[in-house]
Amino acid sequence: MTARVSKADAATDYRRGTLARHERLLELLRTGSSGVDGLAATLGISSSTVRRDLAHLSAIGAITRSYGGASAAAPFQERELSERVTVEHPAKAAIAARAAELIPAGATIFLDAGSTCGELARHLWGREGITVLTRSLDAATFLASSPGIEVIVTGGKVARTSHGLEGPLADFALGRYMVDVAFLGVDAVDPADGVGEPTLPEAHVKETAARRSRRTVVLADATKLHRGSVPAWAPLPAGWTLVTNEVDDLVLNLYRAEGVDVISTG
Repeated sequence: MTARVSKADAATDYRRGTLARHERLLELLRTGSSGVDGLAATLGISSSTVRRDLAHLSAIGAITRSYGGASAAAPFQERELSERVTVEHPAKAAIAARAAELIPAGATIFLDAGSTCGELARHLWGREGITVLTRSLDAATFLASSPGIEVIVTGGKVARTSHGLEGPLADFALGRYMVDVAFLGVDAVDPADGVGEPTLPEAHVKETAARRSRRTVVLADATKLHRGSVPAWAPLPAGWTLVTNEVDDLVLNLYRAEGVDVISTG
């Protein structure tokens, strides 16, 4: 008797095959292979399939396209905060609105720096009885005029592009608190490795914040759910939560398989 394969199972197998092919394609690009025809021959697929795959990988920032081929993504360059607040704004606003619902009454929270956490700060204004420990100068200034919120700034060196505080002073302050929820912004996120940042000091302060929280919540729009070339990474505690606008189960199931609680606003 032949086992029947459902359409859902077939679709899942198809997605897994596509993902495996993309990973193999990235490996080839990192070793210097770049021509479409050569990549097609090595992978045993058509040139048109390679072109489609390259277009997808380029769209998510994993590679850089060139005439007749592609190369692995260039070194990561962090955007200025003033530029980031305009990118994927509707997605970030929806993520922030959903994240605000995760804050218990009377909670003490950690609020990270960055554009999506800045959106969350807007949803917090006017709340009563919560304490916000933050490394974001922008969020601290905004929330300071909200009468029902106690605002505490970590201190530390100011990161130029994110306006976030980092270094020994920030680490010292975080080590003196235990917060109910830590909300982290990211430049990239990975289901196993955690959150990616442009510098090790910023990655370290996120790791400390996550370690000093009862619940860690990562706010990441769909464009952040790919490693790209982000260099520094901070591991997260087991059972962390991802709030994202991504809806593709091919992507989200990678996180669920690692024990991540996924909340999709899509």
